[in-house]
Amino acid sequence: MIILINPNSTGSMTEAMLRTARETAPTVGFEGWTSHDGPPAIQGAEDGKLAEGPLLKLVAKASDQGASAIIIGCFDDTALPAARDLANCPVIGIGQAAYHLAAIAGGRFSVVTTLDVSVPVLEENVRTYGLSGQLGKVRASGVPVLALENDADAAIEQVIVEIEKAAREDGVQSVVLGCGGMVDIQKRVAPVSQIRLIDGVRAAAVFASQL
Repeated sequence: MIILINPNSTGSMTEAMLRTARETAPTVGFEGWTSHDGPPAIQGAEDGKLAEGPLLKLVAKASDQGASAIIIGCFDDTALPAARDLANCPVIGIGQAAYHLAAIAGGRFSVVTTLDVSVPVLEENVRTYGLSGQLGKVRASGVPVLALENDADAAIEQVIVEIEKAAREDGVQSVVLGCGGMVDIQKRVAPVSQIRLIDGVRAAAVFASQL
């Protein structure tokens, strides 16, 4: 069983990520856990720090229950090194998975995320993974995480505008969707863009299933 843990307390986001993982790897068993003691959304380093303690308790629980792999369902890859130290199985962050899939696909990639406060965290993660040479730009769409849940149509349209700007301006072959709440955007953008879109939940589901 692969356990996807959402470090924020928004259960509908967990459900959307779990549905996406199951659609991506339908022969694999997935469970979705929500960190009910975490913040409602993770936007920047401060929220990430608040989320770490409750998340790591769930990581330890998943490992103790015999998970074959754990997916951290936050694009910031919240507490990923500490989670790996705790778990007796592979632990994958959805940001990490998306960046590496983009690198494997070839050429350069940009990231479209939510708010400006998230940009430094994502840039640092890309550097940590050794992929800065393939990064075009981390772009903030100005869309709060919870707007993707509460005002989805307007939020998605705003994210699409930024995706199209990345495709025109950044000289990239792929755009990475920089939030776990963006799992439904791929279907909406496909008719209007020739750029390759990479979603971290789908990427993590594939990598975890292979592990």
